[in-house]
Amino acid sequence: MHLMKKPTFFLILSLLLLAACGEVKLPSIARVDGEPAGTQVMPLAKPEDHNLTVFAAASLADAFTEIGDHFEAAHPGTTVTINFAGSQTLSTQLAQGAVADVFASANHTEMDKMVAAHLVAQDAPVDFATNRLLVILPEDNPAKVQTLQDLTRIGLKLVLADATVPAGKYAREILEKMSLDPTYGNDFSTRVLANVVSNETDVKLAVTKVQLGEADAGIVYFSDAVAAPGMKTIEIPPDFNVVARYPIVVLANAPQAVLAAEFVACVLSTEGQAILKKWGFTPVLP
Repeated sequence: MHLMKKPTFFLILSLLLLAACGEVKLPSIARVDGEPAGTQVMPLAKPEDHNLTVFAAASLADAFTEIGDHFEAAHPGTTVTINFAGSQTLSTQLAQGAVADVFASANHTEMDKMVAAHLVAQDAPVDFATNRLLVILPEDNPAKVQTLQDLTRIGLKLVLADATVPAGKYAREILEKMSLDPTYGNDFSTRVLANVVSNETDVKLAVTKVQLGEADAGIVYFSDAVAAPGMKTIEIPPDFNVVARYPIVVLANAPQAVLAAEFVACVLSTEGQAILKKWGFTPVLP
C-alpha cells in the first residue's frame, strides 16, 4: 500500500484550506473578440452526486452535524453521512471492514489502532480540537449534589461512559488523580466508582441517562453540557482534569478520497473551528 509522505499531505491540506467549507470562485468569462461577456452565461454541467461517509466520535454529534450541513451547501450534489458512536466502536467497525472516507476520534488510542492496521497513513492524522470533562446533574438536581465530594455519597446514582470509551477512560483517570490529593482521600476513586449504576457505550448515552433522571450525576465532556444547556454542572479543577485531543484523518481506502480531504480541510478551516468552539470544543488552530 502506498502511504502519503507527511510533507506532501500537509501541502495538499494547506491548499484545500484555501477553499475549506466555502465554494471556489471562478474568474468571469469574456468573449473571444475581447468584448465583455455581458449577460451571456456559459452552461454548467450538473454536479455529480457523491456520498461522503464520516465515522465520528459521539461527542462530535452536534458540531459535525453542523459542519456537514455547511459542507453539503458548498458542494452541490454531495451528501454527508455521519456515523456517530463511541470511538472504540468505530475503530472496531473499520478494522472489520466497514467502508468510510473520514475517521474522527475522541482520543489517539483508537487512531493509533488505525495507523497500526495500515488503514491510514502513518503521519496523516491531525488534531482538530480538544475537550475537557465536567460533572453534569439533572436540572432539578434531586440528589442535591453540590460538590465533587458528594459523588461518594452512599446511594448516589452515577453514570459514566464505559472504561473502553474515551470519555469513560478519561473520567477514571480524573478520579485516580483526585485520589492522590489528601483533600479527597486515597479511596476517593473507589467510593465514587461504587456508585456507578451504568457504564454506557458512548458518552451521549450517559448524558441521556442524566437528562431522563435515571442518574443523579454523570461525568462527561464540556461540549456535552453546551449541547444540553438545561443541566446543572460542577467544574473539575484543571489540576485533576484531562485534555482530550481529537484527531481526524482520511482513511486509506476512502471511496471519495478527494472529497474526504476537502472535508478534513473544512473541519480545520476558520469556519469549521468556529463551529467547534460554538459547541464547547477548544479549537487547535488560531
